Amino acid sequence: MIAIIDYGMGNLRSVQKGFEKVGSEAVVTDDPDVVLQADSVVLPGVGAFRDCMHNLEQGGFVEPILKVIADGRPFLGICVGMQLLFSDSVEFGLYNGLDIISGHVLRFPDKMEVAGEKLKVPQMGWNQLSFKKSSPVFNGIDDGSNVYFVHSYYVKPDDSGVVASTTDYGIEFCSAVCKDNIIATQFHPEKSQTIGLKILKNFAELK
Repeated sequence: MIAIIDYGMGNLRSVQKGFEKVGSEAVVTDDPDVVLQADSVVLPGVGAFRDCMHNLEQGGFVEPILKVIADGRPFLGICVGMQLLFSDSVEFGLYNGLDIISGHVLRFPDKMEVAGEKLKVPQMGWNQLSFKKSSPVFNGIDDGSNVYFVHSYYVKPDDSGVVASTTDYGIEFCSAVCKDNIIATQFHPEKSQTIGLKILKNFAELK
């Protein structure tokens, strides 16, 4: 069973529907005990880092997340759900994250340009993946594949060895990480059509 954590800050139904489309059962839950019993866990996230972290703590999800990861069960973070795994974020101040992966969440620089054209922040739309390391979750996904992003902040891991892919948007930033049983994406697989569904299917098949 795949548990999708409902802490009031995620695009939950879209993620659940994505798993359903690839034939995998996924349960949206606001019960930490259900998360503890799950075979694999998904942490989505939409909104401000500080509010997401607050809701995780208030919902009693921090310890279950740490337990699931320590047990080696597959764990997928999506968008802000990826950022929360890091040490801290500068969004609206400086706020601590789960510190499961050492590194920081930073804002895109102001006045980024490509070929004289100013780039908008947030990045909103399709962009390419450049793979830096292999992962079963990305099996069958070609380098240069397009996926869907909506974000103003990005992660900067302390250890470049966890970077699974990068993407260019004025700067080259980390768009996915892979560390042991943890997979996390800045992009939204559930909004990335065929490519995204393949990623969700690959995740669902992890043991």
